[in-house]
Amino acid sequence: MNLPVRRQLLGLAAALAAGGVLLGLPAAGPEPAPGPKVSTIAQVWPDVRPVEIPSSLADGPAYSPVYFLDATNSVGTSPSPDGTQLRLVLRAADGAIRELRRLPIADAPQYSGFARDGDQFAWAESVSLDDGTGRTELWTANLASAEPARRVTADSGDVVFFNSQYDMVINSGRLYWAAVAPGEEPATEIRSVALGGGPVSVRTEQGAWSISAYPWLASAGTGASGPVLLRNPEQRKVIEIDATGSELVTCSPTWCRVLVLAADGPGGIELMRPDGSARQRVAGGVATSAVIDVAILDRFEVLTLADAQRTATDNQQLLLYDVRDQQTVVVAEGSGLVLCRDGILWWSTGGSDVTAWHSLDLRALS
Repeated sequence: MNLPVRRQLLGLAAALAAGGVLLGLPAAGPEPAPGPKVSTIAQVWPDVRPVEIPSSLADGPAYSPVYFLDATNSVGTSPSPDGTQLRLVLRAADGAIRELRRLPIADAPQYSGFARDGDQFAWAESVSLDDGTGRTELWTANLASAEPARRVTADSGDVVFFNSQYDMVINSGRLYWAAVAPGEEPATEIRSVALGGGPVSVRTEQGAWSISAYPWLASAGTGASGPVLLRNPEQRKVIEIDATGSELVTCSPTWCRVLVLAADGPGGIELMRPDGSARQRVAGGVATSAVIDVAILDRFEVLTLADAQRTATDNQQLLLYDVRDQQTVVVAEGSGLVLCRDGILWWSTGGSDVTAWHSLDLRALS
């Protein structure tokens, strides 16, 4: 694999996260609370409460959710009781589990790129090989049946994931993902395969791209390092986002997150439409965007707030900025890891020794 080319594409992940790192540093002095109005979740949505999920399974090992079907049912990873295997399991609201896959921990396994279409659930699994290389395969399982998981393909290419809900996308019975194209010049392979298996289709796009909401692609440009582009290959449509050199911009087809950099102090986070309209301030410089995807459900920007007394791992304030109502809502105190996919937000508490997980179905918020 040509390392400079891979680094240029993987630079997208770093660029998307860089603004959060920069803006996450505590300010030298007091900083106003993010957003024009701050409320608690109980004040804004009194009928909705986060759900607490135990941090271990009934058979003992720790549990880390990677995808929520709803606020109580999830898919996650957990070691086997003897510590030799890493399992991918479906966990029901009552704690019952169904094992989907298991891989030897000695092979440094990773499960990633989760996608769902109805009862069909797909993921990528990667392991390290003895020769120092790795192997990634794509798998699927029917969550409503007891049938074993099936391997869809081992022809994944040099797959690249950004911990986005769009790392893998299912559309019209096909599974899509991005891979680094071989060669000296940066290029991206948009790969797809039928969920039932079969040959992999490969379309090469010049430049570094990630998959966004199907069929859109988002470029690796961030404003400070090059133009930010959205591309719809099916409509042959390209949108160039207007950004200055002091702005890092990340876009979905409907909203763009603008990280405004300031040399003399904290900057800020703003949202705007890809055409530059509806621009609004989201947060001051001590807040960070907690997830890579912009404006979940085209409505919620997920934020965390830390200061000198709040570490980045176990004592953050978790916030939602509601684009529609232009207000900031405090979801939780003392949050650690924060993730969000397909409208379900979840976070850990307890620091490095996670004591519980909590989930909130953003789709239920009026």
